[in-house]
Amino acid sequence: MKKDSEKNSDKMRNDPGKKDTGNKKTSQEKTGAQKIDAGKTGAQKNGAGKAGAQKTGTGKTGAQKTGTGKTGVQKTGTGTQKSSTGKNTSQKSTSGKNDASKSNPGKSGPQKGAAQRAGASKGTAGKSDPQKAGAGRQGTKRNSGNPARTSGAGRRPKKSGVPIPLIAAGVFVGVLAAGYIGVSVYFTSHFYMNTEINGHDFSMKTAADVKEYIEQQVQGYSLTILEKDNKTDSISGEEISLKYNENKDIENVLKRQNAFLWPQAFFVKNSSKATVDVSYDRDALEDKISRLQAVKAEQIPPTSAYPKFNGTEYVVEPEVTGTEVNQELLREKIHQYISEFQPELDMVGENCYALPKYTSESGDVTAACNEMNQYLKASITYSMDQPVVVDKTLISEWVTADAEMKVTFNEGAVREWLREFGKQYDTVGKTRSITSPWGKTVEVSGGTYGWSVDEEAEFPALVNSIKNGEVVTREPIYVAGQTAASRGPQDWGSTYLEVDLSGQHMWYIVNGSTALETDVVTGVPTPAKETPSGVYSILEMEPNSTLVGEIDPSTGQPEYRTVVRYWMRVTWSGIGFHDADWQPAFGGSLYASGLGSHGCINMPVDQAGALYSMLSVGTPVIIHY
Repeated sequence: MKKDSEKNSDKMRNDPGKKDTGNKKTSQEKTGAQKIDAGKTGAQKNGAGKAGAQKTGTGKTGAQKTGTGKTGVQKTGTGTQKSSTGKNTSQKSTSGKNDASKSNPGKSGPQKGAAQRAGASKGTAGKSDPQKAGAGRQGTKRNSGNPARTSGAGRRPKKSGVPIPLIAAGVFVGVLAAGYIGVSVYFTSHFYMNTEINGHDFSMKTAADVKEYIEQQVQGYSLTILEKDNKTDSISGEEISLKYNENKDIENVLKRQNAFLWPQAFFVKNSSKATVDVSYDRDALEDKISRLQAVKAEQIPPTSAYPKFNGTEYVVEPEVTGTEVNQELLREKIHQYISEFQPELDMVGENCYALPKYTSESGDVTAACNEMNQYLKASITYSMDQPVVVDKTLISEWVTADAEMKVTFNEGAVREWLREFGKQYDTVGKTRSITSPWGKTVEVSGGTYGWSVDEEAEFPALVNSIKNGEVVTREPIYVAGQTAASRGPQDWGSTYLEVDLSGQHMWYIVNGSTALETDVVTGVPTPAKETPSGVYSILEMEPNSTLVGEIDPSTGQPEYRTVVRYWMRVTWSGIGFHDADWQPAFGGSLYASGLGSHGCINMPVDQAGALYSMLSVGTPVIIHY
């Protein structure tokens, strides 16, 4: 018994609620029963139905702590009865948690209190009643046996791991996705917004709607053709037996539409071409086309825009369309408009009239103008008796643009102009007039003196000046030695030698005044020996020169060898002024009576010497009759 008491004492130490035996234990167990009942209620609230069974298991433990419990049984039979009552209670607790759950705490407490007032120890009853102990064991089997774990004491309810905003967002996305898919399904059978087919708006329409529209258009259709000069013609569908032949092209346009990309239709216009298959009487249509006023009118071809010189520069001269009809394009457009059931065809707007190759908007024409204007920058002024200017006015005639707007500088035209320029300003050999100091006015031509432009040398110089855009004033390039004293009809100026062959007299005029004059003897008036008329110049001067005549075929010797004191050459063929001391006299008709020279102008020695002293190479010489 002592050992049992010690065991109970040890057990009591382990259970702070059980410090003594007897009624005290019962009182404590009463409180414990209340707690158990409360625990049951708490277990119900936490959804843990096992708590009652666990408490029952705790009752078993209380029975064990009591030890044998025999003394309690002997002391009172009521305790045994109460144990039996406890058995019933245990059975209720074991049989189902729901019964315990249905009992409220206030009801359970008094029942247990009545058993305790009868003097029965709950712990003793638990020991003496095998059924109750068994009930406790059944509770132990059904539960973990750990009161703390079983009751869930000290634990907090578990919380969900997904935040509410995230759940809401998921729901929102799901709704959006469902809506998007629904709209996409709609556009598997309907055209996008902003959809045009053959120029007509079929937004949100089905292929059947499009076909129905086309069929409606066939009935009462008429095409009005707008022509130049406010003229119009019309072609009705009835006149050409117009019919619509259904095909799959409309459905194919819809199939090419990606239904899941429908949002792009808000931003991009969807324009499609579908072949509308129509049939008509081609002969009837050809007859109608041939009767159009534009086709029957005079067919004037168009004129392209081109560079035109306006007096200052080249500018673009606008094109002229004319009245010529592009027959092939007109037929194509008429077929297209009928297929699309368009009400009006503007021939000008659709370029059904023959178009020029270049218009005023063509870059090639503008580029040609720019290139041509580069040439017009040049200005070359020739210093003549009157200035001759080669500038934009003249150059514009030498610059052209062909049908392909290729610019050409016509150098051949430059050369031709130079030729005419030379004819106008060259004086060599030309006929001039002269009035001698005697007052005799005669015309003289021939000779070697005067102006002569070197066209071969001047041509490249002028071309380069134009191409380089030079602005310059200069003399043209002349043939070497072919210049004159002045410009004008008498280009020999005011200082010259004059010989009158008819009067056999000569003058040396210096600055318009006679510085020397004398009678002379000239060549025999025969073709072989006559003195040539014309305008010449002094080519060379030489004192004490030997004059050598032509070779005489019969002797092989020169006809003469004559030494003269003063030699003043006029031609390279041997004509010149010189002294002739062998002449018995000068002037008169001696030249024609056998005393004439071989062509030279014979002078008295003193006059020849005087002239030689005053004369210079280059002085003009005018010889006339």
